[in-house]
Amino acid sequence: MWESPYMTCFILYIFSFQIIITDSRTSNIWKLDPEKSQIVDGSTLPQDESNKSKLNEADSIFNIITSTVYYGNTWTKHGFDNMFCTDCQMYEQQRANGENGDISNTDTNNDLEDEYLDCGKAVNFTYYDNLVGVARRHRHPNVPEPQVALIFTKKKSFKNGVTELDISALERKLKKAKREKPKSVQLYNQIGNFWRIKGDTRQSIECFRRALAVSPYNAEVLLNLGRVLFTLQYLDDAIYLTRRSLEVQPPDRSAWQQYFTLGEIFKAYGHYQEAAVHLRHALDLRPDFEPAVAALKDIENIPEASVHVYTLLIIVCLVMGVLLVILSSVDNSNEAEEHKHQRHFNRAMAMRSLRGYSISGARGRKKA
Repeated sequence: MWESPYMTCFILYIFSFQIIITDSRTSNIWKLDPEKSQIVDGSTLPQDESNKSKLNEADSIFNIITSTVYYGNTWTKHGFDNMFCTDCQMYEQQRANGENGDISNTDTNNDLEDEYLDCGKAVNFTYYDNLVGVARRHRHPNVPEPQVALIFTKKKSFKNGVTELDISALERKLKKAKREKPKSVQLYNQIGNFWRIKGDTRQSIECFRRALAVSPYNAEVLLNLGRVLFTLQYLDDAIYLTRRSLEVQPPDRSAWQQYFTLGEIFKAYGHYQEAAVHLRHALDLRPDFEPAVAALKDIENIPEASVHVYTLLIIVCLVMGVLLVILSSVDNSNEAEEHKHQRHFNRAMAMRSLRGYSISGARGRKKA
C-alpha cells in the first residue's frame, strides 16, 4: 500500500512531461482558398508565416492535403513537394505564361495539346435544373452523337454515316478560343457540342448549363440541351426544351431545327400525325434537309392498318361492354317481372282459398 503514492506521482509526472513536449499547434484548421483552388491552413496568423514550414513538416497528413490543387476535374498533388506532380508544374507554367503573354508558337501548340477542354467549374443553379434529365446528369451513360459534326462543317460528304471532321483540329481550335474568350456563351455552346460528338454526356450538359446560367433564353443552347436529353430518351424534357427554344427563337432566324427536333420526338412517342406536321414545317423552311425527308417518308410508309387495328380493338371492346350492360339489364327486368307475376298468382290463390273456406263454413252452419 505504501507504493501507491509513488506510482501515482510517477504517472502524473509522465503525463505532465507529455503535455510539456506536445506542440498544440499541430492541430490545424483547414479551409479552401477559392482563388487558388487549394486547401490552406486557416489557423496560421500573418505573423506566423515564418513557422509555417515547421508546422507543415510536423503534420504530414496536412502537408499532403495542402499540397493538392484542383487540376481539370480532379485534385492533383502540387505545392510543397512538386516532384510528385510534373503535370501540375506544367499547368502552373502554362497559366503563368498565358497571363504574361510571352509564349512562343511551339509552346502554345504544346500547351494546347496538354490543356483540358472544359467549361470551368459547374454552376450552382439554372432555371432548368428541375428537369429530370438535367438533375440526373451524373448518372447518364456516354452516348456519342457523330451527327453533331454537321454543326462544325459545311461539307455534306459522309463516310459510314459520320461526317468527315478532324476532331483533334476542332479541339485545338476550341482551346485557342477558350484562351481568347473564356467566358463566352457561344464558346460554352460549342464545347458542349464537341463533347456530344465525343460522347461525354455529363460534360456537354454542364457546358450547356453554364451557358444557360449566363443566358437563360438562348434558343440555340436550349435546343442543343433538348437534343441531348432526346438522345437519352427523356422525351418530356426534350419536348419542353425544344418548345421553349422555339418560343424564344429570334424572328430573323429560321426555326427549322426546332421543328425537325419536335418531329423526331413525336415520332419516337408514336404520335405520327403531329410528327408529320412538324417535319413538313421543317421541310418548308429547309427543303434540302435529307434527315427530315427520310423521317417523313418513314412516317408515310407506316401501314395505316396498324392504326386501324387499335381503333377496331377499342370499338369492339366498347360494343362488348354495351352488350353486357344491356343483357344484364334485360335479365334483371325479367327476374323482376317473374317475381311480380308470382306474387300476383300467390295472392289470387290465397283469395280463392279464403273464399272456398268461407263458403264451406257457411254451408256447415245452414245444415246445423
